[in-house]
Amino acid sequence: MSKQHAQIDAAKLDVSSEILRALAHPLRLQIIEFIDTNKSVNVNKIYNTLKLEQSITSQHLRILRTAGLVTTRREGKFILYEVNYNYIDNSVRAVDTFLTNNPVEIDDMELMAD
Repeated sequence: MSKQHAQIDAAKLDVSSEILRALAHPLRLQIIEFIDTNKSVNVNKIYNTLKLEQSITSQHLRILRTAGLVTTRREGKFILYEVNYNYIDNSVRAVDTFLTNNPVEIDDMELMAD
């Protein structure tokens, strides 16, 4: 009987965990939804409308940008944020596919978190 070895690409695992970590935060999801609603928005509008501190907003936007979930473009003196729909769709589809092929009970996941 031969042993099977799991081959884990550490770099891909790191990138995947950063994407999922970015998506799993309630405030970042709220920011993504706000950007989605407005299509293209600057940081001032985000923090003023959502009633957040500017530094907190910038920190969360940096995490979203680093994870590839939002993109930026310059328009005059403003940096505008836009949702990277393709990246989010691919990420969500990959998770859905994994969970469909490897069902996990929610109760089991809660036990792992403790």
